[in-house]
Amino acid sequence: MKKVKIFLTAVAAVIVLLSACSESFNTREPLGQFGQPSLLTPDGVDGLLLGAYAMIDGSGVDGTPDWNVTVENWAFNLASDDALKGTDAGDQPEQTFIETYDYQPFNGHITNRWRSLFKGVARTNDVIDAANAVEEISDDNRAQIIAEATFLRGVFHMEARKMWRNPPYIDDEVYDVSDIESTKVPNDREIWPLIEADFEAAAAVLPASQSEVGRPTSWAAKAFLAKAKMYQGWNEDGSANTSKLQEAKVILDDILNNGGFSLVPDFADNFLVATRNNSESIFEIQYAVSSSADQASARGMGLAHPYTDPWGCCGFYQVSQNLVNAYKTENGLPLLDNFDDVDVPETVDETTTLSTYTDPLDPRLDHTVGRPGILYKDFKIYQTDFIRDLSYAGPWFSKKHVAEMEGFGVGGWGNLTANNYRYMRLGMIILWLAEAEVELGNLERARELVNLIRARAANPESFVPRATQGTDRNDFTIVDGETAANYEISLYNDPWTDQATARKAVRFETRLEFAMEGHRYWDLVRWGVAAEVLNAYIASESQHRTYLQGKSFTKGKHEYFPIPTQAIDRSVKDGQATLTQDPAY
Repeated sequence: MKKVKIFLTAVAAVIVLLSACSESFNTREPLGQFGQPSLLTPDGVDGLLLGAYAMIDGSGVDGTPDWNVTVENWAFNLASDDALKGTDAGDQPEQTFIETYDYQPFNGHITNRWRSLFKGVARTNDVIDAANAVEEISDDNRAQIIAEATFLRGVFHMEARKMWRNPPYIDDEVYDVSDIESTKVPNDREIWPLIEADFEAAAAVLPASQSEVGRPTSWAAKAFLAKAKMYQGWNEDGSANTSKLQEAKVILDDILNNGGFSLVPDFADNFLVATRNNSESIFEIQYAVSSSADQASARGMGLAHPYTDPWGCCGFYQVSQNLVNAYKTENGLPLLDNFDDVDVPETVDETTTLSTYTDPLDPRLDHTVGRPGILYKDFKIYQTDFIRDLSYAGPWFSKKHVAEMEGFGVGGWGNLTANNYRYMRLGMIILWLAEAEVELGNLERARELVNLIRARAANPESFVPRATQGTDRNDFTIVDGETAANYEISLYNDPWTDQATARKAVRFETRLEFAMEGHRYWDLVRWGVAAEVLNAYIASESQHRTYLQGKSFTKGKHEYFPIPTQAIDRSVKDGQATLTQDPAY
């Protein structure tokens, strides 16, 4: 066993203070210090584990706004073809640089994301070291604690590997909280195998179900292991790494067939406070808020709310015209090749204020995007007064993460809600499996899987209803039996015989299903098509958003962000930086 260390995690310190009222009340350690007697106890280890969980949503970094390090990744998904920064031109220019592919190693958002992830790594290593040091913990409980911490460590490192081409990997064998030099390790190896090993170790110990929501199960660990393999499923040139995809397929089949998960009938139930932790959920970030406390709320999404009442702040994370256009259908199917040729307009009838667009649309559009003339959740009919600066980022706004009326306004600021982030859900498993099946030549199986997703989307019970405007801006009446738009969606009924077309259909479905959930940019990168797709997007979207004119995505560079200058400077050991910058920068 490693030598006993001194642990300095704040959450454990709080727990120690709360439990200090006992017979040993007068036995006090020196003020300002927390040593072995305070932290190397079963309660202390539990506190350390809670501290590690507290980092998974991205908050908890001193001096850092929650929203630019959030697990939802919206500030970095601005680099995709789904999202625009929104608000106005002068607000948070760091995001404009990300949106326009001007990645700089001193960008505060990039620096803070690094700090957040590696602080999370440090906390998980704290847990593992402490659990191994405390003899009073039973062997079974010790194994569970270490498995949960190892799962979290895998998650933090995976997010880092998505962001950076060559981040370091830091485990408990290296980490020593009493030695500031211990984490100064070189970033000179590929860390995907180490991430996989963490998830494999966690899956081998974690139970199939947990009594407390928010703790990972063996199925969650398997799902993240499959995700790690899917992220290695394509080479940089876009060719398939079929060996990795075959490995992922085995795990994905197991989850789908034996995990006990099922798609919820209503697509919208994946985005409501009232339907958290449902049958589709594999792992969610648990948020909570009350009238007296909001620190456990979805703080990272607070600024990404409409600019009008009842939110009033702040207009970030708008939706691109390109994404809206992707939801057009013909004969119930998406327009895979020419969806962006003609724009879906934002026009409304001057009298009724309802949308005048009558061409067929995928019903998931109006669960994903705020669109003029269409009911926005259960608040009011969306109009362009939701937008802070219409001329800057256009008329569309994001919608999935915004809590419904019943979940709004509980705490001091209504934008801070308990709307969980569905980090891993069954829909992801199904479409990853479809991706793998296409590359492995099983086109008809891929079609069956995609149709599972489309059949759920086609459930008329989940269509957004038509609503008419009342005399007051916030009043509306739902029209029984009528839908908000001409929703037309069908299954792929013809056999898939061409691999390229099947690949395109699966990827398009992935975009429609998970738009604005913080995945799109990294999907394009892992498929090896980011430059092709994003440069075409810029050419189109810049016709609407003039600030995108003249911008471009550089293949081989912009797939990853630069390592922060601050991190490199602080990695100096024996006069030499242990971290090296990505050669592309």
